[in-house]
Amino acid sequence: MTSEILRNLERKLDRLIALCDQLHADNQRLREREASLLRERSLLLEKNELARSRVEAMISRLKSLDIEP
Repeated sequence: MTSEILRNLERKLDRLIALCDQLHADNQRLREREASLLRERSLLLEKNELARSRVEAMISRLKSLDIEP
């Protein structure tokens, strides 16, 4: 009976180790994905700011054309 209990415990430990390994791999992939998304977000924010600046410059030029008598 004791050897069966030990085998059962060993199987449970093996499953637990496999689960920990899987969770570690999943966590690593999620960290990499998060870093990628943060880089992408930063690039998009920069592009958005550049577009905003350009639109504001165009609006200013258009307004200056309307001022002439």
